[in-house]
Amino acid sequence: MVGKMSILVTGGAGYLGSHTVLTLLQAGHSVVVLDNFSNSSAVVLSRIAQLAGRAPTFVRGDVRDGACLRNLFLKYPIQAVMHFAGLKSVAESARQPLNYYLNNVSGTLQLCQAMAEFGIYRLVFSSSATVYGDSNEMPLSEDSPTGVPTNPYGRSKLMVEELLQDLADAEGRWGIAVLRYFNPVGAHKSGFIGDDPNGTPNNLLPYISQVAVGRLKALQLFGNDYPTPDGTGVRDYIHVLDLAAGHLCALEAVGRRSGLSTWNLGTGRGYSVLEVISAFERACGRKVDFVIVPRREGDVAQCWADPGKAFRELGWRAERGLDEMMADAWRWQLTNPDGYKESGV
Repeated sequence: MVGKMSILVTGGAGYLGSHTVLTLLQAGHSVVVLDNFSNSSAVVLSRIAQLAGRAPTFVRGDVRDGACLRNLFLKYPIQAVMHFAGLKSVAESARQPLNYYLNNVSGTLQLCQAMAEFGIYRLVFSSSATVYGDSNEMPLSEDSPTGVPTNPYGRSKLMVEELLQDLADAEGRWGIAVLRYFNPVGAHKSGFIGDDPNGTPNNLLPYISQVAVGRLKALQLFGNDYPTPDGTGVRDYIHVLDLAAGHLCALEAVGRRSGLSTWNLGTGRGYSVLEVISAFERACGRKVDFVIVPRREGDVAQCWADPGKAFRELGWRAERGLDEMMADAWRWQLTNPDGYKESGV
């Protein structure tokens, strides 16, 4: 087991980053959060501090800003980096591809350059199951083919994976974990931190939650003519706290090994959009209205993980089921109907 460390978390005020920052603090690590609040809120940092009993250090800045990164590494004794910062909407990436390559690819290049300058070689990177593209082979293992993502978001993640592989091959001191997320949902049990995207949500769960709480009128269900049992898209949903725990396990692993390692973080089971809506309705006791609209560009019919490698090599597996994910997501939304925009704690 690695000792307590000082860890930089880029995008640490975002949905996935904030839950991982809390998990790191609770495990005894010191955390520096770098965030520009492009899709997050400063309120989350005080809430993390209340839950953890101590606050992360915060630096406001952009991962694409090399000078900001160098100043940060000069000031704080960072030993490892968890890299969440980036844009993450499949649909938006089809409309704004340059933005996605600039943020996701160029941002990672800037980060790795700064890390190397300061002799920091442990990196845990947020990748995505979108790198597998539209595969007919299910479940998806780490050996499943990549290289044909269906959207610029997925291509940006695959580009970063490839540049990180080149980096690890060229310089033996790097220990890099590439974590391919499936579909993170849920929230902390306290209802104190959760998913609060800016504007209309791009992901299913915050959209359903905001319809159930009355912020939005009806869910847009993108396509019911997929080759799936009920015609709606099938995804592997994983609780955000299980995902955060996977990052802790990956951090341990890159402390023990060099080179690049890839792990899927998923449950190994797929649920359709209609199944998720039904589970959420059970959790909240309300009807979730939806309208069927055409498919979104870049969406695949089905996608779920073979998470066996993460269990074998990291000792990690997802522990929370769909009903718990929905209950926690609803508790967050009910307690915070307007997300972090409300006054108070």
